[in-house]
Amino acid sequence: MNRELIIEVTASEVTIALVEDKQLVELSKEACKSGFAVGDIYLGKVRKIMPGLNAAFVNIGHERDAFIHYLDLGPHFTSLHKLVAALSTKKKNVRFESIRLDQPLPKSDKLANHISGGQPIMVQIAKEAISTKGPRLTADISLAGRNVVLIPFSNKISISQKIRSTAEKKRLKKIVDNVLPKNYGVIVRTAAQGKSDVDIEQDILSLIKKWEQSLEGIKTKVPPVQLLSEMSRANTIIRDSLNSSFNAIHVNDEAIYNEIREYVKVIAPEKLKIVKLYKGSQPIFDNFDISRQIKSLFAKYVSLKRGAYLIIEHTEALHVIDVNSGNRAKVADDQESTAMDVNLSAAAEIARQLRLRDMGGIVIIDFIDLHKAENRQKLYEEMQKLMSTDKAKHTILPLTKFGLMQITRQRVRPEAISKAEETCPTCGGTGKISPSILVDKQIENQIAYYAIEKRMRSLRVVANPILAAYLKEGGLMSIRRRWCRKYFCSVKVVVDQSLGIVDYKIADRKNKELK
Repeated sequence: MNRELIIEVTASEVTIALVEDKQLVELSKEACKSGFAVGDIYLGKVRKIMPGLNAAFVNIGHERDAFIHYLDLGPHFTSLHKLVAALSTKKKNVRFESIRLDQPLPKSDKLANHISGGQPIMVQIAKEAISTKGPRLTADISLAGRNVVLIPFSNKISISQKIRSTAEKKRLKKIVDNVLPKNYGVIVRTAAQGKSDVDIEQDILSLIKKWEQSLEGIKTKVPPVQLLSEMSRANTIIRDSLNSSFNAIHVNDEAIYNEIREYVKVIAPEKLKIVKLYKGSQPIFDNFDISRQIKSLFAKYVSLKRGAYLIIEHTEALHVIDVNSGNRAKVADDQESTAMDVNLSAAAEIARQLRLRDMGGIVIIDFIDLHKAENRQKLYEEMQKLMSTDKAKHTILPLTKFGLMQITRQRVRPEAISKAEETCPTCGGTGKISPSILVDKQIENQIAYYAIEKRMRSLRVVANPILAAYLKEGGLMSIRRRWCRKYFCSVKVVVDQSLGIVDYKIADRKNKELK
């Protein structure tokens, strides 16, 4: 498989497109210097305990308070809390390797028994702020490297289940044992398979150094403050995805290009030549045919082969995907074979769309009805296979008797689409407006107030051309004329192109807006 990373840098954001065989499969947008990304570590301050939720709100400097549940404290929170308290109050050095770990927290308890309002707390962002919700936090801190994940306050070494070889597992465990200090645990990632001792040891030591630097920050900084920042989204994707099939990284900004080169030089120097600075006159996404594919992200309809299509809709609670055969010609004599063929084609595209749009939460798919149980099972197994490469945690349930498939997919970042779309302020996203029903009544109420209560005899209604035409329609029998006769005042309608279709202002005869 040919994999390429295309990175477009603008003044406000960095857009990263992951392409497999020239087809866009993942899109990430990262605001420049936005902060509060997944993996960032903060020294926060507990704002409020919520006993009913068994949770707390924490101030980490975000515009909305972050949220942490008791189950997110992690088993070693008591040890972490004591360490933070010691570093915050004592001037002498506290060596992490020498501290004594407390007993793990019980699986069920009251959060208020362990933290209180106003206390400092060391946390890591588990989910970015989405919509009206602040970031979701965890105190079970981990630091991800290319080959391993470092887990402070643990002495356990775990090996990725995808590494099957017993000999390789023993080799990796021995490498980690030789270099890992006390009070540190490690999860060895799949990427470590076949790597040299030096690579894995350097990865562990660099992560330990990062952890120690974050602890040093507790001594000198006052909460809320960031202690450790996760690497940029581009480097995160490179860290997790760079392998033999990754044959090109194109970037249109020299500073980001140099940053990526430095990172690739450390983790995979043999891959340095695949990092390329794009200098073409055409926009980088246009040159690699990414712009056209991004536009499909915003489409409600997604075309499949031979006339079939998907309809993708989003509600506050879930995503709904409807599979339609359209005007597709039959490829077999019976309807069951045709439905199965369309469903399999749809499943492949749905797996891509879930990853591409980064759709999270509950997803309901309405496949074309299949009458044979073996076909329904085959479709279910095919969807599992197609989504096996999706790194987001997900659960797929078999088709119901109504032909519905239910999927839950983890979401830790806002959807790429939501960052580029916003609800129409006029229609609220419904696509329908009714200016004649309510707006004229609202305007009349204000005219009545100023004419009767304030005894004003000359008023102006500043409105969008469409609303203005509606108020003046009918000549002597227009709404404007009726107001004049009813309230014994002069009402003039003034057009303002900048106003929304149902927006208006009330002004006096000198055109001064009345509040």
